[in-house]
Amino acid sequence: MISKKFILNADDFGLSQHHNQAVLEGYVNGFLTSASLCANGEAFESAIHDILPDCPNLGIAAHLNIMEGNALTNCSFLTDNYGKFCISYALLLLNRNNKTMLEQIETEFRAQIEKILQHTQIDHLDSHVHTHAIPEIFEITCKLAQEYNIKYVRTQFEELYFIPKLEKHLNISYPMNLLKIALLQNFTLKNRKTIDKFGLKTNDFILGVGYTGMMDSDAIEYGLKNIEEECIVEALIHPCKYNSSIKNSHTKEFSITQNMTLKDTINRLGFEITNYKNLE
Repeated sequence: MISKKFILNADDFGLSQHHNQAVLEGYVNGFLTSASLCANGEAFESAIHDILPDCPNLGIAAHLNIMEGNALTNCSFLTDNYGKFCISYALLLLNRNNKTMLEQIETEFRAQIEKILQHTQIDHLDSHVHTHAIPEIFEITCKLAQEYNIKYVRTQFEELYFIPKLEKHLNISYPMNLLKIALLQNFTLKNRKTIDKFGLKTNDFILGVGYTGMMDSDAIEYGLKNIEEECIVEALIHPCKYNSSIKNSHTKEFSITQNMTLKDTINRLGFEITNYKNLE
């Protein structure tokens, strides 16, 4: 029995038709196993009706989103006068003990979960821009996971590793990504206690923070080479498949799902490619 598990997860499913197409082709023609669905995404209905019927074994998360798009509920602390989310991560941190904000987040998260559950099962919870990693919001997330019988909640502990390509580390975003790793590692140490408190499960490691905006097949390969113990590793990517010749970080991340050489490498490193649904 393989005890090292690898999950390739596409965040932002339902955000646009380009994200949806990437999930479809990543699943059908590649080795994408999981996707995080935005209940308030502009392409949510298409994701449900056009994509999911062709992806029967795809694992689905509720990608809890209070950073982008329109709210499903009246949560004025988080939105502008038109009901559009406008709060920053910094303000979430500064107000992490604000009772009104936390109550509105719980109401909004609940509405997003229930909207997805009307159409499909949810095997784990995560969030847009890692907002649920903030311990006070993580507590809410775990409470809802327990209530809706969702067994897994994503945590964000990423081991620091290096890809032997200088240009990756000269990228202007790399120093900020290192700060994000430190913050999210600190949160995860606290949040794992909350996982235990609610009787839930989580991934052991994540890939996709240190090389945010620079994710490619090398980032997956070298990240997994750095992990030797029995564990669950989730790699989060943000793939898009365009109908034109657009090339950006999203198209590069889509190409990860199509790289069969990488798939073979993952297997040779001793990892079984799976999703949270199959872990259950």
